[in-house]
Amino acid sequence: MSQKIINTDDLAFLLYELLDIERFTQFPRYEDHSRDTFDAAIELALKVASETFAPHNHACDEDEPRFENGKVVIRPEVAEALKVLRDTGLMAASQDYERGGMQLPAAVSQTCIGLIKGANVSTQAYAGLTIAACNLIMAHGTDEQKQRYAEPMMAGRFFGTMCLTEPHAGSSLGDIKSRAVPQDDGTYRISGNKIFISAGDHELSDNIIHLVLAKLPDAPPGAKGISLFIVPKFLVNDDGSLGERNDVTLAGLIHKMGYRGTTSTMLNFGEKGGAVGYLVGEPHNGLAGMFHMMNEARLGVGLGSVMLGYTGYLHALEYARERSQGRPLKERDPATPMIPIIEHADVRRMLMAQKAFVEGGLALCLYTATLIDEKKHADDPAVREEAAGLNDLLTPIVKSWPSQFCLEANSLAIQVHGGYGYTREYPVEQFYRDNRLNPIHEGTHGIQGQDLLGRKVAMQGGKHYQVLLGRIRSTLDACAAIAELEDGAQRLTADLETLEEITEVLQALRKTDPERALANAYLYMECFGHVLVGWLWLRQAQVALEALQNGGERPESFYRGKLHACDYFLRYELPKPMALASVLRDADRTTLDMPAECF
Repeated sequence: MSQKIINTDDLAFLLYELLDIERFTQFPRYEDHSRDTFDAAIELALKVASETFAPHNHACDEDEPRFENGKVVIRPEVAEALKVLRDTGLMAASQDYERGGMQLPAAVSQTCIGLIKGANVSTQAYAGLTIAACNLIMAHGTDEQKQRYAEPMMAGRFFGTMCLTEPHAGSSLGDIKSRAVPQDDGTYRISGNKIFISAGDHELSDNIIHLVLAKLPDAPPGAKGISLFIVPKFLVNDDGSLGERNDVTLAGLIHKMGYRGTTSTMLNFGEKGGAVGYLVGEPHNGLAGMFHMMNEARLGVGLGSVMLGYTGYLHALEYARERSQGRPLKERDPATPMIPIIEHADVRRMLMAQKAFVEGGLALCLYTATLIDEKKHADDPAVREEAAGLNDLLTPIVKSWPSQFCLEANSLAIQVHGGYGYTREYPVEQFYRDNRLNPIHEGTHGIQGQDLLGRKVAMQGGKHYQVLLGRIRSTLDACAAIAELEDGAQRLTADLETLEEITEVLQALRKTDPERALANAYLYMECFGHVLVGWLWLRQAQVALEALQNGGERPESFYRGKLHACDYFLRYELPKPMALASVLRDADRTTLDMPAECF
C-alpha cells in the first residue's frame, strides 16, 4: 500500500454500498454530480493528502512554530500545502459553485477533509478552522459581513479562528470576562484575554478573522449574556483592501504534547484601548451562532480522531505483516523460520480492535454527514426534520466516541510495533500524541456525556431518540432472520434493551436529582456510543453478506473481513461498557460521595 491514510475499498464500501450517497444526486443542488465526480474529488484529495500534506507531517512535529520578534515562524511546507488546498478547490469543497466551491454533498466533502486530516492534522487545522468560521458567518452574518470576511475566507486569502476559552474559565463559557463596549459608529471595542486559540496567529494568510465571545456592558449573567463578534487581525476597508493592524496581540505560544504544527496561542484583545469588533447576530445570543461553528468543529474532531486512528492502524497492519518474530506455539524447533507477527493471535486481536474502532468510527462520521444533506435538501419536510433531530442527537457521540476509542486504536498501534513503536523512528507515537488532544478540545468526554444525557436524548420529549431506536430495531429485526447474523443481532438486542432501561431510569431521575443522574454521564456516553457503533457494524455485516452472496465490487476477503470485524466488536468490545450498566441503572453515587479532602 503506497499510502497508509485510508483503505480505499473500505471508503468506497461505506459511501456507496452502506450509505448509498449516489442518491443525493436526486437533490437539485447535486444534480450535476455523479459517482464519477464524487470519486474524482476524493481521488484528488487523497493525492493532495499523500503527496503534499503527509511528507512534512513529521518535520512539523519536530520543528514546531516559534515566536520570534513578535511574529510566528512556521516551516514553509505548511504554506505550500495550504496553497495547494486552496488552488485545487478542496478548501471550498462544500461551497456553492458561484462562490468558487465544488458544491459536494457533506459526506463527500467530509471525506476529502478527513483524508487531509489523516495525512497531516496540524496543517489541515488552519484550513479546517477557516472553513468552520466561514460557514458560521455565512449562516449568521449580514450580507456585508459575508462579502467582506467570508468570501475571502472561502478563497483562502483570509483564515479564521474561534476564540472562546479564557484562562480562568476553561469550558465554563458563562464565566468569560471579555468585554465589548458599543461605539457610536456601530462597532464595538473588544478587550480581554483568550487562551488555547488554535491558529490564532501566523503569516500564512493576508488576514485572520477571529470569532470572539464577549459580553456587553448590559449583559445578563451567565451564558445568556454572551455575544459574538468578528474581530479581524487587520481591519478590512470598504473596497476589500487591508487597513491598519487591529488591537489584537499575540501574547505567546503554547507548546503541546501533539498537534505541534498548529500554533496554539494566547491572545490579548484591547491592550491599546480596544480591538474593533463587529456584532454577529443579536446581542446576548452569541452562543447560538458560535454553536454553529462548535458543532461543526465537534464533527471535525470526531472525523480527525478516526483518521488518526485509521492511519495508525494501517501502519500497524503493514508492520505486522512484514515483521517476523517468534514461532507458532506448537513449533518446538528453534531452527525453523520465524513467522510474521500477524500470525500470532494476540497481535491479530490488537489489529481487530483497531479495525473495529476505526472502521466503525468512520461509518459513524459518514452516516452523520448524510444527515446534514438530508436535513438541508430532502423534499419531504418530515424527512428534513427527522434528519436534523438525529444530527443534533448524534453530534456529541460523533465528537466523543471516536476521540476515546480511536485514540485507543493508536495506543494499540504502538503496542503492535513493540519497542519500536515507542520511538520517534516510527510515526505511530506521533499519531497517538496528535490524537490525545481530541478527547479534550471542543468539549471533554464528560461534557459531551452530559450534553447527550441531559439535553439531546430528551429533546422534544425524546422524539429523535425514539427515531434512532426505531432505525436500530429495524436492522435487528432483519438480521435476526439471517442465520449468519442472528447471534450478533441477539447480542445487540440485549444491549439495546439495557440502554433503553438505563435511559428511562436516568431521565426520570434527572427531573428530581440532576446532579446524581448526570454523575456518570461519561459511562452513559460509552454505552450509547457502543450500541450505536454496534448497529453500524451490524449494518456493514448485512451489506457485506449480501455482497458475498450476490457478487460485490470488492474482493471476497474484504467482505469476510467486515463479517469478522463485526463479530469481534459485538463479542469483545460491546460488552465492556455494558458490563457497568448497573452503575447507571442504580444511579451510583460513588463519584459524588467521595469528599475532596479524602483524595
